[in-house]
Amino acid sequence: MIRVGVIGCGNIGGVHAGILKEIKQAKLCAMADIRMERAQEYSVRFTQGKAAAYESMEEMLEAEELHAVHICTPHNCHVPMAVKALKKGIHVFMEKPPAISREQFQELSEASKESRGRLGICFQNRYNETTKKVTELLEEGSMGQIKGARAFVTWHRDASYYTESGWRGKLETEGGGALINQSIHALDLLLNWLGKPVWTEATTSNHHLKGIVEVEDTLEAYMAFTEGPEPVSASFYATTAYGADAPVFLELVCEHGFVRLEGASVWYQKAEDEEPVMWRAPKASMPGKAYWGNGHEACIKDFYDCLESVRVYANDLASTENTFYTMMDIYDSARNEER
Repeated sequence: MIRVGVIGCGNIGGVHAGILKEIKQAKLCAMADIRMERAQEYSVRFTQGKAAAYESMEEMLEAEELHAVHICTPHNCHVPMAVKALKKGIHVFMEKPPAISREQFQELSEASKESRGRLGICFQNRYNETTKKVTELLEEGSMGQIKGARAFVTWHRDASYYTESGWRGKLETEGGGALINQSIHALDLLLNWLGKPVWTEATTSNHHLKGIVEVEDTLEAYMAFTEGPEPVSASFYATTAYGADAPVFLELVCEHGFVRLEGASVWYQKAEDEEPVMWRAPKASMPGKAYWGNGHEACIKDFYDCLESVRVYANDLASTENTFYTMMDIYDSARNEER
C-alpha cells in the first residue's frame, strides 16, 4: 500500500483527495495546509478524520512515513516542495505548472534524476476522451500532415478570484496569468500534436483588472513550426476577461481535412466525407470543469499504476519540457526580452 499525503487543501487539493481515496494502491494518510483548519476539515471530509493534519509539509514529512505526496499549492511552491520530497526518495505528483522559471525547471530536473522517487506532472487533459479521439484521427493518417492550428481559451475570472487567494495575480507567486494558469493545458495539447516551434511571437494585456493583478488577463501568440514562406503555424488566444467560461476550442487543419475539438465534442471532416462528422465524449462522473474536461481521475490513477510497474509515466517531467519552454519563450517574446 502506498502511503500518500496531500499538500495544499484548496479546491484542487480536494479533487486530488477525492480521487486518491478511490485508488486501491493508495492510502491517504496525511493532509497539510498553512491553515490548519483546512487540513483538519479535509481529513474529516475525505478520510473520516483518519488522516493526520499538519500546518506544513516539513511537519508532515517529519512525522509520517510517506511513499508519495501530491503538491496542490501555489505555483511558486511547486518546485521547492517537490525537490524536498524527491531528496527524501518520496514519489511526487505535482499540479501544473512544473515550474515558474527556467532555473526552477532545471533544479527540478536535476532533483528528479538524482532521486529514487518518481515525479509526475498533472497535465490531466492529455487523458480526456476528446484528446484521445483527436490523436486517433491524426494517427490514422488519412488527413495527411497538419498544416496549421488555432486555439481559443475564453474564460471569466473576476477580482475576487485573485484577491481572496493571497497568491494569484502576483508575478512572483503565480508566474503569469492567463497562459501559465488557465490555458497551459490547451498549449500543451497543441504542442503534443504539432511538435516544437522554431519561433514564437506574442503580446499580453490586462484589460479588465487593471490595478488589481500584475499578470496578464489576455495573451495572443503566434507559433511557427517550420521555416519558409508558408510555415506550419498555430494561432493561440487566451483570456480571462470573457463573460463566461466557454468550452475550449482547438482546431487542426490538415492536408486532407480538419479536426476540431470544442468542449466534449470533436468535429472532423476527411477528404471523402461529404459533411463534417460529430463525435461526443461519454459523460464523465468525476469532478472537473465541465467547460474543459475531467481527466484528473485517469491521470492520477495512471501515475499509481506506473508506480507499481516499470512502465514510464506518460506525464513525467521530460514530457512537459516542450510545453514549459515554449511557454517561457512566449512570455519572453511578450515582454520583449527575446524574439
